[in-house]
Amino acid sequence: MAASQPSLIPSDEIDRVFAHTTNLASSALNSRIVARSNDYFAAAENLLTPTAPIHRPGVFVHTGAWYDGWETRRHNPNPYDWVVIKLGVASGTIQGVEVDTAYFVGNYGEKAELQATFAPALTDEEIGDPNYPDWKTILPAQPCGPSQRRAWKLNDYDPANPTPYTHVRLLMYPDGGFARLRLYGQAIPPALPPQGGPDGNKGLLPLVEEELSSALLGGLALGASDQHYTPCSNLLLPGRGKDMGDGWETARSRAPNHVDWAIIKLGLPGSISKVVVDTKDFRGNFPRAVRVHGLLASTKAENPGHDHPGWVEIVKGDKPCTADTEHVFEGADLVAGHEDTHVFSHVKLTLVPDGGVKRFRIFGRRVVG
Repeated sequence: MAASQPSLIPSDEIDRVFAHTTNLASSALNSRIVARSNDYFAAAENLLTPTAPIHRPGVFVHTGAWYDGWETRRHNPNPYDWVVIKLGVASGTIQGVEVDTAYFVGNYGEKAELQATFAPALTDEEIGDPNYPDWKTILPAQPCGPSQRRAWKLNDYDPANPTPYTHVRLLMYPDGGFARLRLYGQAIPPALPPQGGPDGNKGLLPLVEEELSSALLGGLALGASDQHYTPCSNLLLPGRGKDMGDGWETARSRAPNHVDWAIIKLGLPGSISKVVVDTKDFRGNFPRAVRVHGLLASTKAENPGHDHPGWVEIVKGDKPCTADTEHVFEGADLVAGHEDTHVFSHVKLTLVPDGGVKRFRIFGRRVVG
């Protein structure tokens, strides 16, 4: 069955419409290129760069002008060029697709199409074979334009029964360049073997600690008081990053008693046994202290505000921070009882009064059943 026509999102509305999603087509989430038809002028890997495209006019390399994107040679004898991407998550749902042609003007790809498949067991060679038969078109060919962001909401997406994908194939008609591909969706946590509570069917998983907040397991950044320099979604990325640019940093505050906050929806609701606040690379601009609160899953707040009455303290009081440090809060640092009896669905990180944090990690045991 052919995919239904998607809804075009105005360029100035893209970030708002997909604010509560994760860009699954990002090298920061370990997504990678598996195969491509051609990338003579500029590498296909640039499609997955998590930061915005840049322009370097007048800079030339061996093949020609330097471009921050994927660019193929001219005069393609085939209908389209293509690139296959393996998502960095175990699998993910896709709600929207963006193709950014920034700085490609006389050489942009005229149309984009996206296909997807669920094939966790296949090798890179098998999925990258041009004759692989099981691609499903989720975005029919759509016109692109010179140096602009174009995004579409997929009307086939069913939030009650989302389709999981492990790989995508981007088609560019007939050839040319795209700067970035962004896939707006959410990771699907991998299943664990049944080993629940006393009855073996439901409850908290014993002795299995996971990073409940990780974007790789479906964690989502729902919003923040301020994202002046960098977005709060960076807090949930794997690893410790490379520099200050891949954390969350707010503007300097001047008002008395000011604080900044970010709200995270856990990918795996569960108990909490450890909290990590990492200020790596933030040296002259780390917060003076942090606070950590959680929202019990029983409140069923899908998108709680920072002043929701259900927030409860997870980490005891304000915890002082230092530069370039992984601050680990567990045991006596945590409010008693949460690890054993409370199941949380959301967490809130508060910066006192402002500053930057690289990663915010919540560890605990997921709920099953």
